[in-house]
Amino acid sequence: MAHIAENIGTRSIRLPSFGLLARIADAFARRRVYNRTYAELNALTTRELDDLGISRSMISRLAYEAAFEN
Repeated sequence: MAHIAENIGTRSIRLPSFGLLARIADAFARRRVYNRTYAELNALTTRELDDLGISRSMISRLAYEAAFEN
C-alpha cells in the first residue's frame, strides 16, 4: 500500500492555467455584450434608429465594436 501512495505522490497532474480560464470567461462576457447590444439595437424602430443616425445594416458592426474593440 505504501508503494502505491508513493507513486501517486510523484505523478504530476496538469490543470488548466488560470490564464486560460480568464480568457474563456472574457470571451463569454464579450459575447454577452455583443448579444445584448445587438438585441437592444434591433428592438428599436426604424424611426428611432434614424434619429440616432444608425441604419439596420450597421447593427451587427456596432454590436461587434461595443464588445470586441475595447
